[in-house]
Amino acid sequence: MTTDGNSRERVLKLFAGEKIDNIPVFSGMGNITVHGLKKYGYRFAEIHTDPRKMADMAASTYQLFGFECAVAPFDMGIEAEALGCQINYYSHREEGILYPTIKQPLAEKLVDLDIQLPADLANAGRIPVVTEAIRLMKAEVGDQIAIGSYILGPYLIAAQVTDVGDLAKACFKKPDLVNKAMAKTSELIIALAKIYREAGADYVTIREMGAGPDILSPRLFKSLIMPHLEHIFAGVDSPNVLHICGDTNSIVDQMGACGADAISVEEKNNIAESREKLGSDALIFGNIAGYNMLAMGKPDDVDSAVKAAIANGVNAVWPGCDIWPDVPQENIKAMVAAAKKYGKL
Repeated sequence: MTTDGNSRERVLKLFAGEKIDNIPVFSGMGNITVHGLKKYGYRFAEIHTDPRKMADMAASTYQLFGFECAVAPFDMGIEAEALGCQINYYSHREEGILYPTIKQPLAEKLVDLDIQLPADLANAGRIPVVTEAIRLMKAEVGDQIAIGSYILGPYLIAAQVTDVGDLAKACFKKPDLVNKAMAKTSELIIALAKIYREAGADYVTIREMGAGPDILSPRLFKSLIMPHLEHIFAGVDSPNVLHICGDTNSIVDQMGACGADAISVEEKNNIAESREKLGSDALIFGNIAGYNMLAMGKPDDVDSAVKAAIANGVNAVWPGCDIWPDVPQENIKAMVAAAKKYGKL
């Protein structure tokens, strides 16, 4: 299944503020499915380390269901691995969905953390795998759909390379150490975004999933996290997106002021309230639940959720986080169909 052939144009026009015919349905996060694995005969464990298989899987949700993008990578270990962490890919597993995990942080305590950026970032860890996958996607489906990539946010990367609890305590007691770590991770993000864009990514999403109000207070977000995000988006080419998980209603103004071209929110966000706060010109993507709705709901539920998201003011129908790979294909089809049905402009 494919769309009417102008999906890439539609998405890029949306970012550029130009007139489009229909609200697009796409993502800046993981959207691979077991149906794609079946199509290609791949094991989940092997698609994270092979650029050919990564590219095939990234494009598969478009090829099967008309979802209007191809996004790589699929896991959250790329940045930590580039900084020196070892990753468990669970390569021995023949079946099942088990994402790569970090075996151990660089330092158990923030005070001992000394982040050193690789001299040759483009060849660090699995970054060459991701960039080659992006090049393959660009060459093979890049005339049909927008190619996306994502990078974790500065606080979340820091949380992966040291003890997350110790990092959270330091936000109150030793903010200078937190700022020191995020200064390093911010430079990593800016440099990595450039590498991905040069490889062919049309847009990049920054996923600061660990710094939302469910974890840090709005006051801490404004004083500690926001300055680093502003620095990042000042240095990352457009189009770009800022994604934060959780109930972001209390910080959506700050999210909009960070400098990203669009913000991405999940199902806990009140879209109508966010639209009122940010105004008609802001690009707001969301807020279809990637697990509770798409993986666990029914097609009629998905249809209603998409209808509500559009009525409340989203500019793109966009899962609020990674789509869980076991998603029923009927639900993906329902999301794409509902976006077309309710999103005509």
